[in-house]
Amino acid sequence: MKELNEHRQQEQAEWQARQQAELAKLRGAQRHLYLNVAAYLGIAVIEFYLAIVGHSQTLRADAFNNLSGIISTVLLLIGIYIARDIHDDDLMGQPLPEDYSHNGQRLQLTRFHYETVFTMLTGIVMIAIAASVIYSGIKSLMNPADQEVPQPITILGAGIATVVMLGVWWLNRRAGRKLKNAALTAAALDSLSDAITSIASMIAIGGALAFKLTWLDGVASMLVGIYILTAGIKIFRESSLNLADYFDPEVEEQFRQMAAGFAGVKRVEDLKAHYNGNVVTVDLVIAVDAHMEVQDSYRLGEEIEAAMRHEFGVVDTNVMAVPAG
Repeated sequence: MKELNEHRQQEQAEWQARQQAELAKLRGAQRHLYLNVAAYLGIAVIEFYLAIVGHSQTLRADAFNNLSGIISTVLLLIGIYIARDIHDDDLMGQPLPEDYSHNGQRLQLTRFHYETVFTMLTGIVMIAIAASVIYSGIKSLMNPADQEVPQPITILGAGIATVVMLGVWWLNRRAGRKLKNAALTAAALDSLSDAITSIASMIAIGGALAFKLTWLDGVASMLVGIYILTAGIKIFRESSLNLADYFDPEVEEQFRQMAAGFAGVKRVEDLKAHYNGNVVTVDLVIAVDAHMEVQDSYRLGEEIEAAMRHEFGVVDTNVMAVPAG
């Protein structure tokens, strides 16, 4: 009994350490996302102003794209804020059963899902804005009388947006890899798409000015909208799959082979991995010798859990042993 209590205390200490590490990563992600909001806000204001002054629909579409960046980043910040709120004992006002046995682990893992939820909302916002931009481009092409060549000053707005967005993308990508944070990864994809659309806007405006093509501005705005749509669908797809409890089968197979490699394991009956925000948990059923003592099967499960944590960074592996038939 003493050994069991010591083990539970060790598990709680390990969970607390992992929880604090994940919360530190979320704090780091928050700081980067605040920088994103400032960058997007500055660029959007500049581009909207220059689009009105210079009569450029492409630059206006790019400004809308950066406006979507502000909205999506704020949504990600809300998701991270909820995931970091470890002092509440409920979720959105709804109480959960007491979680004494795991020292709040169940509740915190549930909170981590909110980051994924708001990442998915980011994809939805991008899809909605892309639809608006594409519609505006089509409407412009269907009304040739309203088309005009943009003013040269609009190239300046697209150039500024390109430089700033490339810088934001590089910072987001580096931090996302370092912190292994889905929100920053989504923000990096968003900022890269923004940089590419700004480059495309600059080329389109330059082409319209050089060749006096009134229709090129509308076509370019549609292409910008299509690119935003593609990025939004990708973010929505990945985050919705995580929420639907989908996990990469190839990675699950690596987990399975790891567990099957232990001497006491006859075979792996079942394995299911789950995403909880950015952290991974695993439910595992192994077949062992029918005459194995309970204490030995318990220790085997602990050894597998420790190996999964060390090799793959799995936060919690719930191992169930059944007799091999």
